[in-house]
Amino acid sequence: MTTIDPPGGRAGRPAVPAVPTRDSAAAVGSLAASAAVVDSAGTGAPAALAALARCVAVEPAKFAAAHWGRAPLLSRAAELPRPAGFTDLLSPADADELLSRRGLRTPFLRIARDGQLVPAARWTGGGGAGAEVGDQVLDERVMEQYADGATLVLQGLHRTWPPLIDLARDLGLAVGQPMQVNAYLTPPGNQGFATHYDTHDVFVLQVDGRKRWRIHPPVLPDPLERQPWGGRADEVSATAEGPAALDVVLEPGDALYLPRGWLHSAQAQESSSLHLTIGVRALTRYAIVEELLGLAAEDPRLRAGVPFGTDLADPEAVEPELTETVDALRDWLLRADPAAVADRLRQRLWPAARPAPIRPLAQAAAIHAVNLDSTLTLRAGLRWQLVGDGPDRVALRLFDRTISWPAVCGEAVRALLTGTVSRVGDLPGLDDPDRVVVARRLLREAVVVPT
Repeated sequence: MTTIDPPGGRAGRPAVPAVPTRDSAAAVGSLAASAAVVDSAGTGAPAALAALARCVAVEPAKFAAAHWGRAPLLSRAAELPRPAGFTDLLSPADADELLSRRGLRTPFLRIARDGQLVPAARWTGGGGAGAEVGDQVLDERVMEQYADGATLVLQGLHRTWPPLIDLARDLGLAVGQPMQVNAYLTPPGNQGFATHYDTHDVFVLQVDGRKRWRIHPPVLPDPLERQPWGGRADEVSATAEGPAALDVVLEPGDALYLPRGWLHSAQAQESSSLHLTIGVRALTRYAIVEELLGLAAEDPRLRAGVPFGTDLADPEAVEPELTETVDALRDWLLRADPAAVADRLRQRLWPAARPAPIRPLAQAAAIHAVNLDSTLTLRAGLRWQLVGDGPDRVALRLFDRTISWPAVCGEAVRALLTGTVSRVGDLPGLDDPDRVVVARRLLREAVVVPT
């Protein structure tokens, strides 16, 4: 295990818990009369911790305090719980299957050579009879590109490859942020991209072959998505010519964590290389600022127009308007409601991390077959909040919608979603016919699945 101190004088991000915690059900009280919340943040904690343990060779608390958003961490295969490596997630044979037999289309594949993307028209085309769409990956053309030294980037694997769908979901629960997964297949001795930085944190998992990584400190700490490395290309190039903070060859089964902004380049060694990059689409304090500004539209002073005829190109004319605007904004910020901000952040964060897939045919059959002896469980990775919604209703908030219930159903819904009860006939607070109705509704809304 190798660690790197953060750049001097940089405070880094505050420590975060390894796994988000669930509010106590006792805090809800009477859902019919209050707006207290029960949510699902802690669901699946054992799987979440196991996913994190596959990526870092330190305890979650130490990773959060010393590395998360602060400094790289190299974890060797022997230090991780699965020294056999990561081929169970995606092997070279799996990558060949994706490229040849799965009808892959853009943008689920990119191809790069000498730091530049190869136009998709050179390796895509129609899929033959019954599949005439023109952007399907052509395996013969992909082979030509790869044989000539190009790097293949399989994108969005957290949506297309089952083991990585599960890993992204569980790891996302561990760090409380959405994940994306790409795979990089690089021919021997080649390098797909020049030195650059990412605007999101990454976990790198070396699956096959060996790859040399050169890591340099940031030229811009904690860059936002709107601050890509191309806007600082000269600084990046100059820094990359200096001594590396970490120069290491990743072997199969090794893992590397890089905070956003750290410069890196990677070159395959004597054989072809396959590695996974898990990107963390983290929310930032700037995201909170953006949501605060969205809420600020409620303030009449901030909606007011500037005086007629004001020359906004004249600093002297702008100065009094700026002063008035800053004063109004300061007054409004002091009254900002944390609950309103949290609600907007939830609407931004939750849709970015899909829960576990359901089997539509089996789920539809379960809706019709459910009875008092049926056992149900929360859909893995589903984030939810159960809140009071007036004197006689409760609201179940999900990543894409809100479901309204009579208040009398709140206790039963909460018991099933928290795992207190799994058998439909044991749902509290309802008679048998209503227990089945609640279970059927939760199945239809894809909130729960058959055990």
